Amino acid sequence: MGGTIRLGEVVLDVAHKDIKNLHLSVYPPDGRVRVSAPRHMSLDTIRVFVISKLGWIKQEQRKLREQERETPREYLDRESHYVWGERYLLEVVERPAAPRVELKHRALVLQVRPGSNAAKKKEVLARWYRDQIRAALPELTARWEPRLGVEVARFFVQHMKTKWGGCTPATRTIRLNTELAKKPRECLEYILVHEMVHLVEPTHNERFQRLMDSVMPMWRERREELNRAPLAHEEWGY
Repeated sequence: MGGTIRLGEVVLDVAHKDIKNLHLSVYPPDGRVRVSAPRHMSLDTIRVFVISKLGWIKQEQRKLREQERETPREYLDRESHYVWGERYLLEVVERPAAPRVELKHRALVLQVRPGSNAAKKKEVLARWYRDQIRAALPELTARWEPRLGVEVARFFVQHMKTKWGGCTPATRTIRLNTELAKKPRECLEYILVHEMVHLVEPTHNERFQRLMDSVMPMWRERREELNRAPLAHEEWGY
């Protein structure tokens, strides 16, 4: 069950699911809007809710359309890549040995086997970025779990097109986007704390915002910093 709601130039896809509350999302790259609603909820009720959120929807769409995007990567020498918010020039080294990645001064050295194509180089680099986040997590979780009074059961670090992170309170699991390894470290910490607070308060209501204010007073500034950072190039399709 689902449908479409049109409010002027804003078109929303509606999906009915086995959930208790409405969830409204605005997706890159062009601000597509989706509403997830409880199965019993009528389109008229959903329409009233969406009308109350039109200002926020248009603001989020404008941010997405204006946000800078990275150019497609070809994984060639002297191509710009970012690690923890710092710019490095790629240096591709072909050797008959196991692939590896390391930072040398201002260079991001990518070692691959001779004849490796762009897809293979991308795979090796993506795995390295994932490892950077995993290596940063123990210190961050040790710092924040006692402060928030929560315990994360498991982390998943993966490529995510539309979100920086996510969590499932029932299983105490948190998902983090590998792209965070390209952004300043403060951005990873903000997303981690954001998702850990969701283990206490699953929604973005006033209680959630009060909790964030109490543990990380600068969270809005960090959110804006992350929103200003260039988005990864994607081949988008729905």
